[in-house]
Amino acid sequence: MKPSADIIAILEKLVAFDTTSKNSNLALVEWVRAFLESHGVKPVVVPNVAGDKALLFARIGPSGVPAIALSAHTDVVPVTGQTWTSDPFTLTERDGKLYGRGTCDMKGFIALKLGMVQEFLEKPLKRPVEFVLTYDEETTMEGVAHALHELGHAWSKPAAVIVGEPTMMEVVDAHLSIAGLRLTFNGRAAHSSMPHLGASAVLAAQELMSELVRIQQRFEDEGDPTGRFTPPYSTLNIGRVRGGTAHNIVAETCMVEVSLRGVPGRDIEKVIDRIIRYAEGTVVTKMRETAPESTVEVRRWLAAPALAPQPGSEAEKLAMRLAGTNRTTTVSYATEAGSFQRAGLPTVVCGPGSIDQAHAPDEFISLEQLARGEQFLKRLLEELR
Repeated sequence: MKPSADIIAILEKLVAFDTTSKNSNLALVEWVRAFLESHGVKPVVVPNVAGDKALLFARIGPSGVPAIALSAHTDVVPVTGQTWTSDPFTLTERDGKLYGRGTCDMKGFIALKLGMVQEFLEKPLKRPVEFVLTYDEETTMEGVAHALHELGHAWSKPAAVIVGEPTMMEVVDAHLSIAGLRLTFNGRAAHSSMPHLGASAVLAAQELMSELVRIQQRFEDEGDPTGRFTPPYSTLNIGRVRGGTAHNIVAETCMVEVSLRGVPGRDIEKVIDRIIRYAEGTVVTKMRETAPESTVEVRRWLAAPALAPQPGSEAEKLAMRLAGTNRTTTVSYATEAGSFQRAGLPTVVCGPGSIDQAHAPDEFISLEQLARGEQFLKRLLEELR
């Protein structure tokens, strides 16, 4: 089973744009705009404040009727340090698979949407379809926040949202939240033989990390009330620690970077608030006993809410019909779906490809998965008619 040649040709164009999150996505967005306009569709492009990235919204079908929104992010993760057997930004077909950065996560889904434009236009729709393209999903989630800010302006409230992340075309109705936190302690340097004259930022970080271990233990003790996730509890990971200059100098600075993933129902923001209070209160207060100028700098660098099950929602019922299934599943990674749901939009995740290939060297999507995605959207077309 293979997708149409048009979809493969579109995917080839999309992969050629290096939209690694540190780069602009404007060239890709402009190409999509031109593609849509060549078919008579007038998209809305909304740049971010910096002007280096943009959202794109495009609606096909009648006005005044809530649409079915198909959402995808345009950014991809870096290829730096990875070993590829072909150019990551040149679509390469081998053994029934299409290789290239973003093929799976998630330019394959964008190609499917664009490849269906002509069919959506040729068959009059009673209900519209809306294309949503965001940015910075892989880093800060600022793109989906921007898109929700534009709700009611650049686009109208949809009846349902389908986020096309790779799920092997299974319908996902629940995933974890994710949040990132970076804390940098600033103490006072001193000779290691006279530690009472300084304030060790490394020891401050160690004290914070002890508290983080206690929080992780509490996560495990409380478990997962849904019983659907592996591992069956929220998680906390201390991913990076960097500080100090030499073994005989009391460390003046130390940075700790933490990520948290919460099961639905776990308010990760409250946990982060607790971590910050502990750092600013217990830890820094102790540092100031010898160095009153001691501080902690806090940066929240990522936040995405969990996706919680909504049995019987418009999104779930529709996606299950289109996928030909009577069950849903969960994933442990986070997506923009939780943000859409928090804004009051019924949302599920369903898209072609496997998360096992996402972010990996030699990332690929199979022709069979793209074909299944195409059939999913053809069935959506019949629903909208």
